[in-house]
Amino acid sequence: MSLAPYAALETSSRGRSHPEAAPVYRGEYQRDRDRIVHCSAFRRLEYKTQVFVNHEGDMFRTRLTHSIEVAQIGRAIARMLHLHEDLIEAISLAHDLGHTPFGHAGQDVLNECMKEYGGFEHNLQSLRIVDNLEERYADFPGLNLTYETREGILKHCSLKNARELGDVGERFIQQQQSGLEAQAANVADAIAYNNHDIDDGLRAGLLSLDMMCEVDLFRQQYDAVKKKYPDLDGRRQVHEIIRRMINTQAVDLIDASNRRIESVKPETIDDVRAHSEALIGFSEEMDEQNRLLKRFLRENLYRHYRVHRMTKKAKRILVALFDAYFEDPRIMPHHTQLTVAKGEEHAGMAGRARCIADYVAGMTDRYAILEYERIYNPTTLT
Repeated sequence: MSLAPYAALETSSRGRSHPEAAPVYRGEYQRDRDRIVHCSAFRRLEYKTQVFVNHEGDMFRTRLTHSIEVAQIGRAIARMLHLHEDLIEAISLAHDLGHTPFGHAGQDVLNECMKEYGGFEHNLQSLRIVDNLEERYADFPGLNLTYETREGILKHCSLKNARELGDVGERFIQQQQSGLEAQAANVADAIAYNNHDIDDGLRAGLLSLDMMCEVDLFRQQYDAVKKKYPDLDGRRQVHEIIRRMINTQAVDLIDASNRRIESVKPETIDDVRAHSEALIGFSEEMDEQNRLLKRFLRENLYRHYRVHRMTKKAKRILVALFDAYFEDPRIMPHHTQLTVAKGEEHAGMAGRARCIADYVAGMTDRYAILEYERIYNPTTLT
């Protein structure tokens, strides 16, 4: 497939922080994707929460399945807009690498624990993982990904943090946009988590079809499915509604984005970056429907008492782990003790705290629960 001139072309890539010989039989963005898939942080996403804690059921989304679903939607969007599919896939697969155990509750906890030491934000943590924390290659730390993949991973950033991130932080200082592949991956993420959280909420019994029909975006597809398949029910009915919702949003996104691109007529990716607003996005009508859907999910799913109860437990576990490690790093594994010692030597207590946050953020749900038991339950063997 021919790429649009304003797509992220490998021939005009801003390259890698550490120069490498060009890959053989694959492109630069394919290499990025492959490095992400093979890294430790990506494997740990299998046991990290989307909404429900990992042990609550085998059928609920995890960060890993979510990332794969984002990549699938992102590639479909890229193909229709003549953007670079491999780059969108790489960004999609890497965007959640920095997520803590227990979903957003975990991020809030670590941010509070790190309040005096620079805070914690999963978006920045994803970049920190691919730039520094992964230990796989002899010639450099991290994964040494291309600028374009790193740009897509860093969806938002404060000016304070941007000034410390070198090239990839510069666009926030200059108030520029990211490339279209990064923009498309960002919206594909929203399409995936909204619709799949509905699916998981219905499966868990926290949501019902009657409740969901209060949302226009859902009700439109529910009515269409009932009309065409009056006898369909159960999981097949839900799946049919969800897949139609995803398709409707993706089609709207492609059409609306094409109109913006045709209006602006960018000639290169730098023209895209210099434009005052993002070019990839929904129509105004679909954007409003998505806002209403997000509000509904926030009030009826994410604030459901069962989810809130899980969140309270998760916060207790992570605060206890962070405090225990910070008070005495000697209870951590030996190689992590060495890392913490190096961090403390370099930046004092802030260095100690950051290395501990790295360790806690990297935990899976079940490992965090097990580690909590090991430290605080006197009958549990270490």
